[in-house]
Amino acid sequence: MGRWRPFFEDGVLAAVMAILLSVIVFTTSGGGALDYAAVLAGSLALVVRQRAPLVPLVVSTACMVLLTAHIEPGPPAAFPVLLAVFAAVGAGHRLAPVLASVAFLGAGLAVSLSDAGGPVEKLQSTSLLVGWFVAAGVAATVTRHRQAYLEEAEQRAAEAERTREEAALRRAGEERLRIARELHDSLTHSISIIKVQAGVAVHLARKRGEDAPPALLAIQDASGDAMRELRATLEVLRDPDHSDGEALASGLDRLDALVERARSAGLPTTVTISGTRRELPAEVDRAAYRIVQEALTNVSRHAGGAAAAVRVDYAGDELVVQVDDDGKADPEAPPVPGTGLLGMRERVAALGGRLRAEPRPEGGFTVRARLPLGEPS
Repeated sequence: MGRWRPFFEDGVLAAVMAILLSVIVFTTSGGGALDYAAVLAGSLALVVRQRAPLVPLVVSTACMVLLTAHIEPGPPAAFPVLLAVFAAVGAGHRLAPVLASVAFLGAGLAVSLSDAGGPVEKLQSTSLLVGWFVAAGVAATVTRHRQAYLEEAEQRAAEAERTREEAALRRAGEERLRIARELHDSLTHSISIIKVQAGVAVHLARKRGEDAPPALLAIQDASGDAMRELRATLEVLRDPDHSDGEALASGLDRLDALVERARSAGLPTTVTISGTRRELPAEVDRAAYRIVQEALTNVSRHAGGAAAAVRVDYAGDELVVQVDDDGKADPEAPPVPGTGLLGMRERVAALGGRLRAEPRPEGGFTVRARLPLGEPS
């Protein structure tokens, strides 16, 4: 509708002009077929005045000059020419509207003076038409400048918005680089020392012919995984658009290693997988792994001596992840959510899923996340 709206508006205007002038021709003595043809042509040309303003300017002026020379319809004959002049000036034309106005007014004045009647009255009528044409030109010029001002203001607003977005993106990029540097300078060094020291302890134990303590082996494996994931995170922070760090992040393909580390750390853990295993969206895969990881960490920290049960259910259009423990959580005194639980809720909410983390009626604690397999909204 927006594309055809100018034609519709100008079509209505052209129809009104045609009807008005046809009535004048009908009520004027001497009107004939040529006059009706001039009225129709001069009026219908206005249909394209917004798309091709010079066309109605030429056609309407010529037709109205012809009509005026034949039957002298009076000031209404100027209406189509006035509309054409307004459109041409509004489109930025200067000389053509002036020539058309002079041609029409000159022809009208010549016809008036050639007939009998008082010259003063005829000059007054022509002066009135001159005022109309000047007013049409001024109004069109004002409208054109106002439209140009509005377009310029919109462009400035769009440019300012783009500049603000670029500045925000630049600040976000600088903050990511700062965080990456801090992580590299602090955590990378500390985790590297833990990994090296654990490796040395395992080596010395084996050199003495002793079995390395399971907890020490778990520390060695966990520090290696932590270093790998930290490097992946640093790559994403440094170049989020081109980094392959996301591909290196953990997913459910590393669930067995995660559970084995939990067992090595003294947390009895079982895993149950139901449904048909299939490839998951990357965000869902990472979120499921992180939820299991955080839940097992919380069991180790807050439910000493408890056992954990991990359940992963590939159920239709969603993935259900649940971690239960048989610790001593009290249903009457739910724990205060910490950073870990808040992070889980944020991950699940970002995917459009639901999370339930609360004490179980039979004792212990449960974490259950339902993750839709479609794209997040």
